Amino acid sequence: MARGSTSVEVRRDGVAVITVSNPPVNALSLDVIASLQRDYGEALRRSDVKAIVLTGAKGRFSGGFDINAFDKKPKNEKPGYLSIDFLTDIVEDAPKPSVAAIDGVALGGGLELAMVCHARVSTSSAQLGLPELQLGIIPGLGGTQRLPRLVGLPKALEMLLMSKPLKGVEAHKFGLVDAVVSADELISTACSWALEIVEDKRPWFRSLHRTDRLPALEETKKILNFARVQAQKQSASLQHPLVCIDVIEEGIISGPRAGLMKIPNISNLGLTPRRIHKVAIVGGGLMGSGIATALILNNLLVILKEVNEQFLDAGISRVKANLQSLVKRGQMTKEDYENKFSLLSGVLDYEQFREADVVIEAVIEDLSLKQKIFADLEKYCHSNCILATNTSTIDLHLIGQKTSCQDRIAGAHFFSPAHAMPLLEIIRTHRTSSQVVIDLLNVAKQIRKTPIVVGNCTGFAVNRMFFPFTQVAYFLVDYGLDVYHIDHVITKFGMPMGPFRLADLVGFGVAIASRKQYLQSYPERCYKSMLIQIMLEENRTGESSRKGFYLYDDKRKASPDPEMNKYIEKSRSMASIVQDPKLPKLTDDEIVEMMLFPVVNEACRLLDEGVAMKASDLDVASIMGRGFPSYRGGVMFWADSFGAKYIYDRLKDWSKYHGGIFEPYEYLSTIARQGLSLAAMADGAMSRL
Repeated sequence: MARGSTSVEVRRDGVAVITVSNPPVNALSLDVIASLQRDYGEALRRSDVKAIVLTGAKGRFSGGFDINAFDKKPKNEKPGYLSIDFLTDIVEDAPKPSVAAIDGVALGGGLELAMVCHARVSTSSAQLGLPELQLGIIPGLGGTQRLPRLVGLPKALEMLLMSKPLKGVEAHKFGLVDAVVSADELISTACSWALEIVEDKRPWFRSLHRTDRLPALEETKKILNFARVQAQKQSASLQHPLVCIDVIEEGIISGPRAGLMKIPNISNLGLTPRRIHKVAIVGGGLMGSGIATALILNNLLVILKEVNEQFLDAGISRVKANLQSLVKRGQMTKEDYENKFSLLSGVLDYEQFREADVVIEAVIEDLSLKQKIFADLEKYCHSNCILATNTSTIDLHLIGQKTSCQDRIAGAHFFSPAHAMPLLEIIRTHRTSSQVVIDLLNVAKQIRKTPIVVGNCTGFAVNRMFFPFTQVAYFLVDYGLDVYHIDHVITKFGMPMGPFRLADLVGFGVAIASRKQYLQSYPERCYKSMLIQIMLEENRTGESSRKGFYLYDDKRKASPDPEMNKYIEKSRSMASIVQDPKLPKLTDDEIVEMMLFPVVNEACRLLDEGVAMKASDLDVASIMGRGFPSYRGGVMFWADSFGAKYIYDRLKDWSKYHGGIFEPYEYLSTIARQGLSLAAMADGAMSRL
């Protein structure tokens, strides 16, 4: 029996055409996969190859994966070794674009292979589908994740559950293929398309990262639940259609690689997380005590350090109060309370830190203090101990500047209240070891947080993305809008609190420290309001002093302060501001746009700089870290409801009158010009990761 194979031909224009040959339908046998890996590797190594076109011999792309190959799979191969290690890590994440040239059939694994490519060109007669459920199995090469992202969830469910293929023209209508041409033009069109991707004339989409065709989470659950009901009506005894729906749901809710997840230069190294048994925390304030609570709730031993007995007692009391609130709500028994609380110990020095596997610094945003703490930690902690900081804004290079162990330093940024908020932002510098990141990802899993790994910069991903939100809020107040009306508009939009109520909660000291960091790093995009400084001079520090933008009663209930206008007038006077008569007349929708479009603009910077991996990470972060309304799908998903061009035009118009705070970033300009989706964008350079 002839062995299947692939062949490669490099054209004069720099396109490598790889052809699958395994008669009669070019099935993907293990021989074909091995040959395909070799040819892809060669094409990626060769400097004369700019792009790749993948096709099948004799007018057939591929009829699917050879199911007889399951019996021949090497026993030592881990699950997903084809869908992850080859198709995703080598083909989809390759530095050179691939285009699938489809004629005849692209069924099952054949279509899954085509969907991994960055674009697809087909003939009108080509058949594309995933018929695996007819065989009692589910698609195993990523089709459950990529198909909904290309054709939308309802159409994907129809194709999967009914094993219904599409012809080329219909596939083009639903977005599964990008162009339909004659068989004679197929290869030349695919090659031209691939070169246009290289030249930035066509979008470079990684289908696994796209979210623009997916509905909001609540709508997703409704669609999938309806699909389950229909599947059970059709075949009550069959389980694999329900398993298929479960897999689709897991990918949409937890991310397409929730079992397939890869972080560049980390999870592809074969590292395994080390056992984390004991965590030490420096600082028992609101954040430190919240982090301690999150850890002991999940059975980790915790050492809490403070500078004196008074502060230590206060920190331990906060942890105790956090646990007692769970008992009062019936979420914890008294016995559980005693067991969890016994995992916490308090100290006034670093002696016991020698036993810690991880240290998390959670003191105030004071760079010199953090530098001293990290220098001390290097002396006392063992050489494999992870040294993490909970800083919300300060560049990690500065924090670790006075140490010689920057490979062990990372950010572990929790969100307040730390024991309740579901997000953990893990920050790595170019010196942070991959093992440290793997270990922190495992800690996130242990304490039931959703992690995102981001690059190092002032503010990191979440706070930096939203720093323009606060800047614009102060700008609008100085130019005539009411503090309380702005907060009302933002809460009506769906966020839990407006920028001024949030400033009170966080405290003005933190706000001043953060503003200083942003002003140093991004001066051209900062609005220099004096309002908080003026209020601090009057001993107004926020909720902790019961006076900030709001007044607070004994139960911490907020109410507007009738004296607020005098501070605002002083701020306006110091800045010599002449009020813009147009701004106080803004509608509520215009206020939302003016405050959140700069957030979208900053998100584009984060993607372009490689601080964040993909737009969907920022969507998750905006919901879990900043309370962006989940039913709106995240900030980038929401932005797509307007379109990049509309957002760009609005920002450009505002920047003409109000300066750099609204100046649209070039990356946004490119997306707008090309008519691309914001939610589908993944960064190209990944320079900070």
